[in-house]
Amino acid sequence: MQSIDLIAMLPELVLVTVACLLLLTAFMNEPQATDEDIFHAPRGASLAYKITLALLIGLSAAFGLQAVDQPVHAFNNLFMVDALSSILKSVACLAVFISLIYSKQYLIDRGLFRVDFIVLTLLALTGQCVMISGSNLMTLYLGLELLALPTYALVAMKRDSEVGTEAAMKYFILGALASGFLLYGMSMLYGATGSLDLDEILKAVSDERINRLVLAFAVVFIVSGLAFKLGAAPFHMWVPDVYQGAPTAITLMIAGAPKVAAFGLLFRLLVGGLLPLTQDWQPMIMILAVLSLVVGNLTAIMQTNLKRMLAYSTISHMGFMMLGMLSIFDQHAYSAALFYAVTYVLTTLGSFGLLMILSRQGYECETLDDLKGLNRRNPWMAFMGLILMFSLAGIPPTVGFAAKLSILETLVDAGHLYIAIIAVMTSLIGAFYYLRVVKCMYFDEPTQTAAIEGGAIAKTTFTLNGLFVLVCGIYPATLMALCLTAMSKTLLS
Repeated sequence: MQSIDLIAMLPELVLVTVACLLLLTAFMNEPQATDEDIFHAPRGASLAYKITLALLIGLSAAFGLQAVDQPVHAFNNLFMVDALSSILKSVACLAVFISLIYSKQYLIDRGLFRVDFIVLTLLALTGQCVMISGSNLMTLYLGLELLALPTYALVAMKRDSEVGTEAAMKYFILGALASGFLLYGMSMLYGATGSLDLDEILKAVSDERINRLVLAFAVVFIVSGLAFKLGAAPFHMWVPDVYQGAPTAITLMIAGAPKVAAFGLLFRLLVGGLLPLTQDWQPMIMILAVLSLVVGNLTAIMQTNLKRMLAYSTISHMGFMMLGMLSIFDQHAYSAALFYAVTYVLTTLGSFGLLMILSRQGYECETLDDLKGLNRRNPWMAFMGLILMFSLAGIPPTVGFAAKLSILETLVDAGHLYIAIIAVMTSLIGAFYYLRVVKCMYFDEPTQTAAIEGGAIAKTTFTLNGLFVLVCGIYPATLMALCLTAMSKTLLS
């Protein structure tokens, strides 16, 4: 081990160290909870929360600055720091930061604002960072499990909730099955190539003498495992139940930052290691993407629960993101997929943030009826909600339109005109249930008359979130150029 290895992984080491210290000091700072203060933030959790927010902002900035440096291969090429990993990790830290701001009051009202929640969140973020920078099958799998295990515990945090416990069990069982698929595919890939290193695998699969049958089975299991983790149809059965069953704050932790990490895993495995096998994995990705678009959008129409609707929306959006992987070694197509993943996560943060701001102690905002008449109660918040729904639907001038347009352009350029037409048709179907939310906010009579509490910081963050989605839709060139530069540097390294 050399000093450059530790420097390359310093942010991840800081995350783990802070998480462990917070967990150790919690027992000394945490007062004995009583029935009277169960809905108030404990002193230890408040301190841990402030430390975590400062840490996340610092790490997000540090990762962003890393993107301009030369690629670094550490720990005998087990771990890699390049432009793509730096951008993805910076977005992941920012997403967790915003999620924590939205979640604070929601968690306090439900007695879940505890140090263990913050520690599990930091450990899950560490797993995402390791997975994004993995350049070896072993590192990728380690990061994936380090992300998954704390997330299972987060879903089950509300121990007196039967729905939450059921969701956690489903998530754990199906997540273990997906991990098994992925691990089995990796083992077959190792058996065929004799290496766990992605660069070595890339060279080995290019050799015509290699056993193609074993590689084909490996690709099937790996793509199936990735589809489970992405929540792509027909491996999507865990997504709606987990999104609905978990507390909204936990749902946001699953729906936000892990999606950019999933894109990193998808890119590292398929492009970084299995690029010569595009004829094997691209048809699978195409089928998964089309099924996700159709199943996600058609099923979301029938939902009245907002969290469940957003779950099926996630399935369709993951399908759209995967369409960017249908071009062969095209930096513009891959950067379009990266742009889509980043903008989708930022839009999703605001969507779930709205639900948490409208929730209060003893009341959950999670059905369409709960949004009725929001424009009469708070016109500005309804306007921000309209922008977010327009972005998810892909309506100009929001960033969602720019993201979908960039994917469609790459599809047409790659000769997949019929797939582009299917994507447009399913997006039109999807626009129905997003516009239905807008209709409820603006044209229906309000069913709630209580004041919207939330918090000043959360409301300000929600406003900035909505304005960012709008401004990036009007001026998308800067973020697009950043994604293209990161992808270009990564492909050339």
